[in-house]
This record gives sequence, structure tokens and C-alpha cells, in this order.
Amino acid sequence: MADWVIETTEKYDRVYKYYEKKHPLELGAVINNLSAYLQALKVGTHPQFIQAGYIHHESAGIKALDQKGSGKKRKLQQTRLYIYPELEKKALYLISIGDKTSQKADIKEAVKFVEALKGEEHGKAI
Repeated sequence: MADWVIETTEKYDRVYKYYEKKHPLELGAVINNLSAYLQALKVGTHPQFIQAGYIHHESAGIKALDQKGSGKKRKLQQTRLYIYPELEKKALYLISIGDKTSQKADIKEAVKFVEALKGEEHGKAI
């Protein structure tokens, strides 16, 4: 069985650097949740059946992993890491990170990313 690989977008890479400087605790919390999610994928759990309080199911198969469960006593800013698990390639796409104020735009952009990705998989021009 092939292992899952992580693919990042340019936006994810850019926003990651911002969160690393401005919101390191929130970034650490969502990355910890990403690690737990990835472990579930690696043992063969179908993405549809991975359940945890930090996972939010969005449209187009997108998952939003939030900052909950970090064990920190300090209240963290609401933060979401938008991901897309692609089963056939066993690729976990890290699309973006955002907060509550950017949530609608982040989801809309993530859906466009997944639609473009699916178009490429089916040989359609983007």
C-alpha cells in the first residue's frame, strides 16, 4: 500500500510563513491536528470516516482542521487549515490557512482549487 504524500499550494506556503511569525500557537495547533489526521489516513481510514472535534467537512470533499484540542490553557484565535485528501493519488493537498474573518473566501478559493484539480485528473483544460 502506497503511503500518503503531502502537496502544498503557493498560498498555503505563503500563509504558513505569516502564521509562523504572527500566530505560532494557532499554527502549531492546526499542524498537530493535521498530523493526527494524516496518521488516520496512513492506517487506511477513508477520509469520509475520520471523525474528530477539530474536523469540519466543507463542500467538494474539502476538510477544515481547526485549532481545537491543543491542550493550551490560553484561548487560541479561531484558525482553520483547509485540506483536500485525493484518494487515487493518495495525496493530501494543503490548500490554505485562515481565520474566521477569511473563512468564506478561503472555502470558495479551496473549492476552486479542487475543481481545477479534478479537471486536470480528467484531462480537461483549466
